[in-house]
Amino acid sequence: MSLADEMFAAVVDHSPFLASMYGLPGWEDKLPDHSEEGQQALRARIADVLRRVETSDEDPVTLAVIRHQGETIIARIDARLVEHTVASGLRAPVNELLMMSTRMDMSQRRDKIAGYVDQVSKRVRESDRKPLRRHLRAAATRVESFLAGPVQEWEGPASAEIRAALARYRDVLTSIDGRSDDQPGICWLPEGEQNYANLVRNYTTTSYTPAELHQLGLDVIASLREEYAEIGSRVWDVSDVAEIFRRLRTELLWDNEDEMVASAVEAVARAEAEAPRWFGRMPRSGCQVRLVDEAERETAPIAFYQPATLDGSRPGTYWVNPLGATERSRTLSEVTAFHEAVPGHHYQVSIAAETEMHDMRRFAFIEAYLEGWGLYTERLADEMGLYSSDEQRLGMLGLDGMRAGRLVVDTGLHAFGWSRQQAVDYLRENTAMPEPEIQSEIDRYIEVPGQALAYMVGRLEIQRVRAEAAARLGDRFDVRAFHDLVIGLGPVPLSVLDQQVTAWTAASP
Repeated sequence: MSLADEMFAAVVDHSPFLASMYGLPGWEDKLPDHSEEGQQALRARIADVLRRVETSDEDPVTLAVIRHQGETIIARIDARLVEHTVASGLRAPVNELLMMSTRMDMSQRRDKIAGYVDQVSKRVRESDRKPLRRHLRAAATRVESFLAGPVQEWEGPASAEIRAALARYRDVLTSIDGRSDDQPGICWLPEGEQNYANLVRNYTTTSYTPAELHQLGLDVIASLREEYAEIGSRVWDVSDVAEIFRRLRTELLWDNEDEMVASAVEAVARAEAEAPRWFGRMPRSGCQVRLVDEAERETAPIAFYQPATLDGSRPGTYWVNPLGATERSRTLSEVTAFHEAVPGHHYQVSIAAETEMHDMRRFAFIEAYLEGWGLYTERLADEMGLYSSDEQRLGMLGLDGMRAGRLVVDTGLHAFGWSRQQAVDYLRENTAMPEPEIQSEIDRYIEVPGQALAYMVGRLEIQRVRAEAAARLGDRFDVRAFHDLVIGLGPVPLSVLDQQVTAWTAASP
């Protein structure tokens, strides 16, 4: 068994839902082991593989991916995230279970679900790392809502045991006195400074310090103000950025959910029609647009992408959450579709999955690359002529501002000890985000330290290597070939991306 085989098995054992998302056989009956004993055993297993990486003669790119994946899982185990992540989307173990259970076959797992929930309950109950009080309340409300509803098909004959375990978990959540909003960051928890440094390194795949990332975010926020003024002048004859923010929050909202969905469908179709001019290779699988199930809307992200299965039984799916549609800016519709679906995550994930590379390379979860690409395609979409209006370009700037703001508030919360209100106030003043989104995003950053840093760091690096390649090659630069190279590598650390693009440029005739 190769090191790639060993590490990929460890990665999927850490998150068996990954295999189910792609339809990979062999993990249909497995759930993550969130017990302290199970996680420490996995940590030791991964550490053993990492020791052998140093003397391996396997492909250097594959070894870099192996190293990153192993170090990332170790960082998350060491930070004991399972003990204080209870409310946020797919990162909170029990909420992940409830969200994923409707999207995959749970028949071989259902007898293990009660034990899985009890593992999480034990870790949360016994930990010295308490979640925020507001997150405990939100998680308990989510579970209570599920318990009050009808039995779901995926529960099957294990329903009574599953619901009893969920009730125990709810009772744990309601029995804990969590942290206040004044101390939301990981820096307030034991070993918080070192754990955050490790998470930052793994999420960004760079050597940036939290202080450097904080300043980078401030710089990007400042530069965006000029673009806001330019486009705002065309749309409203207004160049005052604060007024532009106010109008984006109050004047360009959806009338109903149907409009939101129709806009997403139209944007994806338009992008698919234009893509052949910018990509030499298109994914074989299509991309459908679906609404998030009603029961999941309170805790699901605004939008997210679910990969196609390898056997073609399910296409790639762009999930849209219509919760609070009439309070959301319609300017975010197109840019989000381009990021999550086409030419964003759908192209990137599907094309990598269709290569002949080792599964470790095809399915690695390297967020600086993955989310960097998604954010890169938001600007690429403007090059491609995909935005239907200047209003939609304001949405592009809005998401740029969100991702730059993330650099500031994530480091503010977790490295500099900001209160939750400080983070909220910063996004209110410096982004066009509507209030409900500010609140949900801040809660996400609190529960998933460092992840929000990956987007802008990755975007800026992809733009940099493209600009350098174009400068070296001049008229010989082919943007289609560049995109095929970047996607064809599969997820890699940003330093590896730089090396591979440099080598490609040097070898170009």
